[in-house]
Amino acid sequence: MRFGRRVVVTGLGAVTPLGNNVPEFWSNVVAGKSGVDCITLFDASHLATRFAAEVKGFDAAALIGKKDSRKMDRFAQLAFVAAKEAVADSEIEITDANRDDIGVLLGSGIGGIITIEQQHKLMLEQGSERLSPFLIPMLIGNIAPGLISIHLQVRGPTQTAVSACASSNNAIGDAFRIVQIGEADIMLAGGSEAPITELAVGGFCAMRALSQRNDTPATASRPFDKERDGFIISEGGGVLVLEELEHAKQRGAKIYAEVIGYGHSSDAYHIVTPDPEARGVGLAMIRALRDAEIKPDEVDYINAHATSTGLGDVAEAQAIHRVFGERAKTVPASANKSMFGHALGAAGALEGICTVLTVRDDLIPPTINYEVVDPEIGLDVVPNVSRQAKVDVAISNSFGFGGHNAVLVFRKFSTS
Repeated sequence: MRFGRRVVVTGLGAVTPLGNNVPEFWSNVVAGKSGVDCITLFDASHLATRFAAEVKGFDAAALIGKKDSRKMDRFAQLAFVAAKEAVADSEIEITDANRDDIGVLLGSGIGGIITIEQQHKLMLEQGSERLSPFLIPMLIGNIAPGLISIHLQVRGPTQTAVSACASSNNAIGDAFRIVQIGEADIMLAGGSEAPITELAVGGFCAMRALSQRNDTPATASRPFDKERDGFIISEGGGVLVLEELEHAKQRGAKIYAEVIGYGHSSDAYHIVTPDPEARGVGLAMIRALRDAEIKPDEVDYINAHATSTGLGDVAEAQAIHRVFGERAKTVPASANKSMFGHALGAAGALEGICTVLTVRDDLIPPTINYEVVDPEIGLDVVPNVSRQAKVDVAISNSFGFGGHNAVLVFRKFSTS
């Protein structure tokens, strides 16, 4: 690794369509359950796509407090609750002695779109003088890490990564670098998104990016399957606690896994369409492996970005074949989005948590709804059922509109 300090994961927190805490989330993921159903957050009856993967049973007032939660957009609420769980899980004691060395770096592709939509409607109906004084701080994407920093009273590096569906992976990777070079000892890293609104879903419908399997929503997300017809929009929040190894050992922290590599790149091709030769995607994987000082044949699992779109899944598969050669046919590469949809800027955080737990438990989640083999893919997608297998090294891929690519490498923790 290019920088001297080792970085480990010591805490996890998640609010997802498959559970509002990490144990419930992970249990449902390995069981291959679907979190996709008809949209309830707004009336979607007039849209071409009328289903999504919503967070269920989320009571922000009870979890955050009625007064404070009303000043937060849903995306910030999801991040806040996930961060609280991650901090509690890590058993960090924040004191005057360490609060300057703890930071927060979260990703969000869209930010407070619910607030924008609601307040714009209010303005049209009642005039701009009725707008909330909290409009601006509720909609800005950087408010989630800001709120968490204020709540925890931590003064380390605190910022937001915005790179569409690669946002969380960029946030985790950049936080990894911050700890590596000694700018902080602990970073809360991940992302959140709450895009299930008429404006966002309608916009993706206009792009024809979403699946239209309205009669069978639970089986609509089918990454790598030949019959895939678009992604399923999702929401959620995920936070990982990244900590310098010696700091973690000194306080007796439990260690889930080690972060050992980060690579990112650009397609430099098109605003939404992936490069058909997947050169940027492959470059990000190569850079991540090089940073980790890991060869492709040492990777035991790939947590694929795999959104269930025709072009995207093929491009990622091509990149995997280019990087891994003949071994691409046998290294497991499964798609979490088959179960909990595509949470856009939060996707990398939720999938990063799954990748860390895969490494910890030697248990690979499945790609569910996999029925028809696509000869253009040629990967072991771990179809429909989880698989027990030794996983010492795993990578997690995230790619976003604008050509953003970000890849993380995790390893089973060892003292050597």
